[in-house]
Amino acid sequence: MPPLPSLPGSSKQLRLYDTAAGSLVPVGPPTPGQVRMYVCGITPYDAAHLGHAATYLAFDVAQRVWRDAGHTVRYVQNVTDIDDPLLERANRDNVDWAALASQETQVFRDDMAALRIIPPEKYLGVIESMESIAEMVAKLLASGAAYQLDDGTADVYFDIKSASDFGYESRLDRAMMLNLFAERGGDAERAGKRDALDPLLWRGAREGEPSWPSSMGPGRPGWHVECSVIAVNELGMDIDVQGGGSDLLFPHHEMSAAHAEVAYGTHPFAKAYVHTGMIAWQGEKMSKSKGNLVFTSDLRRAGIDPAVIRLALLAGHYRANREWTEDLLAQAQTRLDQWRAAVLAVAGPDAAPVLAQVRENLADDLDTPGAIAAIDEWAFAVIADPEPETGSLQAPALIADTAEALLGISLR
Repeated sequence: MPPLPSLPGSSKQLRLYDTAAGSLVPVGPPTPGQVRMYVCGITPYDAAHLGHAATYLAFDVAQRVWRDAGHTVRYVQNVTDIDDPLLERANRDNVDWAALASQETQVFRDDMAALRIIPPEKYLGVIESMESIAEMVAKLLASGAAYQLDDGTADVYFDIKSASDFGYESRLDRAMMLNLFAERGGDAERAGKRDALDPLLWRGAREGEPSWPSSMGPGRPGWHVECSVIAVNELGMDIDVQGGGSDLLFPHHEMSAAHAEVAYGTHPFAKAYVHTGMIAWQGEKMSKSKGNLVFTSDLRRAGIDPAVIRLALLAGHYRANREWTEDLLAQAQTRLDQWRAAVLAVAGPDAAPVLAQVRENLADDLDTPGAIAAIDEWAFAVIADPEPETGSLQAPALIADTAEALLGISLR
């Protein structure tokens, strides 16, 4: 848990862009209370890249705003520690899949700690949750919302027609759904399915693959149901935020919400579905399949201050698709140096309006560029006049606390 200095006053109610509504919505109670958030985790077959870091940074800033407003935050994240990509990578490299998952999960957690990201209250793997997942699949099967193929595989699929509101979260037409389903692990052409978009709930055991017992026969879960089960078991239904990258919009978030809503008869799964933009490198979205990745761990090993990485990523708005460049690191290093120099001053301009501006920017859909600009202006004023005739002796400390508490940037 990184330090969270206490600030005078409190933040405004946070508004975030809800994909399902297509607009900004208030998220969290208007007075101090509890916020429940589930953010989808990594599949640990490789190190975490800057696209991952940008996503978890966004929800970290949201946590900071809620905590500054006096809320308690119940935050749960999963790790997909058994899935096809993990098995494929382990087979390619001739390593044990479980050891690979454990190794890369630890690298990810080390990266998140270095970036001063507030950890989830619960961080759960699929393997830890296997019994509960199998029970949910059996429940959907018994209710008629799922069906088992009779082709000898014992594979179980979810019937999307059982979800009367299917499509409300992503708001995509069927043609786009089919395109994204095919691109993101779906099997629209699988024979025996009732609908091309029906997602896999339980994959019957295959030779050479790990499997777990269940009432449907041995096997392992499909991708989407794991998040439904972990989120509901730990947070209940009608959570405040389901979050992740925009590449999870469909099918993952749409399907996981549908599984939970049908299984428990409650709508909606989340009050807000919040998605972060993609980080590109050399003109293309960072993707493990394309291999055009910049890893957080590599930057750290190269001696880059994690605060510089964090500040470089926060310089762009979380919902924007944006390009990563070496210039961003250079700009962030310069900014960090200026901020740290400014807070060493004996006095400076009144910091209370800066704190108010940072709070206002962050409460408005996590406008981190605006919040950074407010601190920039204060730091520039101090650098331009390092020995003012008048000024607040408390201002440098308040600016340092503001940057640390709300942006996660240590200036001391």
